Amino acid sequence: MKFFYSLGVNAYVLGVRIASLWNEKARDWLRGRKNQWEKIEGFKGGNVVWFHCASLGEFEQGRPVMERIKSERDCQIVVSFFSPSGYNNRKNYEGADLIIYLPKDSKRNAKRLFDLLKPKQVFFVKYEFWANYIFEAKARNIPVYSIATLFRKDQIFFKSHGGFMRKILASFDKILVQNESSKKLLSTINVNSLICGDTRYDRVLQNAESVEDYPLIREFCSGQKVMICGSVWPEDIEVIAEVLSEQQDIKLIIAPHELSESIYSMIEKSIQKKSIRFSELDSGSTNCELLIIDNIGMLMNIYQYGHFAYVGGGFKTGLHNILEPAAFGLPVMFGPKTDKFPEAKIFKDEKIGYEVSSKESFQKVFNDLKSVDRKSEVLQFMKSQRGATELIVRETIA
Repeated sequence: MKFFYSLGVNAYVLGVRIASLWNEKARDWLRGRKNQWEKIEGFKGGNVVWFHCASLGEFEQGRPVMERIKSERDCQIVVSFFSPSGYNNRKNYEGADLIIYLPKDSKRNAKRLFDLLKPKQVFFVKYEFWANYIFEAKARNIPVYSIATLFRKDQIFFKSHGGFMRKILASFDKILVQNESSKKLLSTINVNSLICGDTRYDRVLQNAESVEDYPLIREFCSGQKVMICGSVWPEDIEVIAEVLSEQQDIKLIIAPHELSESIYSMIEKSIQKKSIRFSELDSGSTNCELLIIDNIGMLMNIYQYGHFAYVGGGFKTGLHNILEPAAFGLPVMFGPKTDKFPEAKIFKDEKIGYEVSSKESFQKVFNDLKSVDRKSEVLQFMKSQRGATELIVRETIA
């Protein structure tokens, strides 16, 4: 199985090289790795704690732990990414002393990286299980942890041919999972774990306590009820546009997942409201009903102005972050593609999250949320989920 694992890694890299002939993301993946070894060799680190994250979502999962460790220990934080979307968005993150792409997972690269970084601890966040790096940490008696991890029964670990991948799991010093179902799955293959919860609750609640104010947006809202649609795709707009166009007494703020003139124009044409883009917003815009956020990085703070929210991705690639609006007490609507997002089921069970699958179901939930205030219920639940960061830090003290 180890042979097939290495074959799969090499095949993936070859596939990226071929795809780079026409795919910009693949080219970015290769370009970003071009001078990584020089960057690593030039790093004069000491007492290194290394975190590996696949992409931006995993980074946000690990970030509270990074920041807590950095604040309490005399150490340097190294963060590695697999995906360009993670690296490009956080390459200037000030909480890390070195930010790199993870070199291809091979035995040779693993030895070289450990020789250079000499980490005291290694954290793999959520879904990352790179065999050679994990085995190398184990061989050097360096504590290696899998944190905020989720498992599903369709993963290879739980298949009859997953013996090699189970060896990877057995090499972790501790596996700290998000929920009971992950713990139960691991117990079926005799792998021990601890439930730590989801560190993103700590992160979003911390952000909500130190939120940045945008006076022009506050003025745009002008004391009216506000619905915020975050990270929406065209597929989301097709479901919600008709209902939103009919509303007369509500302000709308929409932040598309991708920024482009075609997306902005689609929103403006689909939702029949007097609209303005954030880049054009001024103090005379209070008569507008729809604000389109045409930049990246503001959405997490904008939820402070809302009363309820719709989060996109559930009709496209998979649900985006529903914890951010809930941290401000907003009940959340979302589309049906939620299988890989356990927080969606939890939100539905707690009656603070609502899955919609059509214009009709969106209309029904929208009417309900527009007429009630569930802020206290949402905040009570969110605050009850705090503590994952504290538990992880306590369980991984070296």
